[in-house]
Amino acid sequence: MSGAFGAMNPAAAPLVWEVGALCRAVSDALQARFNPVAVRGEISGFSRAASGHCYFSIKDAGGQIRCAMFRRAAQLMDFSPRDGELVELRGRLGVYEQRGDLQLVVESMQRAGQGALFEQFLRLKAQLEAEGLFDAARKRSLPPLPRGIGVVTSPGAAALHDVITALRRRVPHIPVVLVPALVQGAQAPASLIDALQRLYGLAREGAGSVDGSVAGAPPIDTILLVRGGGSIEDLWAFNDERLARTIVQSPVPLICGVGHETDFTIADFCADLRAPTPTAAAELVSQPREVWMGALQLMQGRLEDSVQRLLDRQQQRLDLAAQRLGRPSEQLARSRLQLSRQAQRLRHAMQLRLQRMDHAGQGLQAQLPAGMRRGLDRRADHLARMELRLQLLDPRLVLQRGYALLTDAEGHPVTEARSAPPGTALQAQLADGSLDLVVTQPRLL
Repeated sequence: MSGAFGAMNPAAAPLVWEVGALCRAVSDALQARFNPVAVRGEISGFSRAASGHCYFSIKDAGGQIRCAMFRRAAQLMDFSPRDGELVELRGRLGVYEQRGDLQLVVESMQRAGQGALFEQFLRLKAQLEAEGLFDAARKRSLPPLPRGIGVVTSPGAAALHDVITALRRRVPHIPVVLVPALVQGAQAPASLIDALQRLYGLAREGAGSVDGSVAGAPPIDTILLVRGGGSIEDLWAFNDERLARTIVQSPVPLICGVGHETDFTIADFCADLRAPTPTAAAELVSQPREVWMGALQLMQGRLEDSVQRLLDRQQQRLDLAAQRLGRPSEQLARSRLQLSRQAQRLRHAMQLRLQRMDHAGQGLQAQLPAGMRRGLDRRADHLARMELRLQLLDPRLVLQRGYALLTDAEGHPVTEARSAPPGTALQAQLADGSLDLVVTQPRLL
């Protein structure tokens, strides 16, 4: 074996690859041959790591490919992938060298088939909601007793049979106007719009007429837009933007009952009221006669009770008034008695007042002399004190103690020596008389 091997032509021997180099070479070949690549299949084994990267497999009946979707691309998805969901992937094929596995690095993911329709549904829903077509403030309440009901659906649909059966059972007296329309297919939106516009015309004309009817047609107060259940493709006509804008233009309340309870369409959000099924839509607009008869009986009973309570209160007030009024003579006697009592109370009060005033006058009369005497004594004491103060201020008392009062010829007091030079004639006032003096030169002792 070794000999044979050594004898082989070196030029014809295969290239010996390192594992990593072979993986890179295969990856380069895939890059050059396939990338970028788009593939459709079902998700299997989907997981999201703590790093934000997503790992899963894409498969169909013929094969399976491992996929990796890094965090940046995963953040751009507008839905949460689930196992078994049909999706379309765009990315690049490569080889994960650590394991030598074929791997698709996913750059974008979107739903395929039903998923694409659902994405279109969500975009239209967001657009119309932003425009205010779904606002609850613009939606109207249903009339309690409609004069006529308009129905838009397919004549051969089971939904029409359910609606008619419910209306005949509950309100057979209310007329129903059926305007047929296609409810599935490419022509369905235009057919539904045309049918609604015909009912809108009947409703406007009926509202403007005197008797509420036009050309033999009953007045339309409520419109039912109904269809049975189906797939999202079957109900797609009710997700049409033109139909949605036509629904919000309805002059009367419109109920949408499309599909089953779990089915939601754009028409449901635009209508004034959504019903889970066509039968439920008919029941919402048709309260049975038994309900109204029961309500009328209840109102009658309440009205009778109210009238009886009012009569009882008025009778009670009348009885009280009669008791207060009584006979005129008795009322006059009671009035005279009250006047007599009031007069007696007034006389007694006047007498008591006069007695109090008399007692007060006598007290003042007795207190007046003593008060005057006390006042005179206080004033005499005050005068005596003042007289004593004046006597103490008498200059004669000072002269009696040996002092003298000097005055010049004009009678002015002399208080300074310089004002009386030698030769000046002065008069000295003493306690018992006066002396005439002449100022001389001071003598040296």
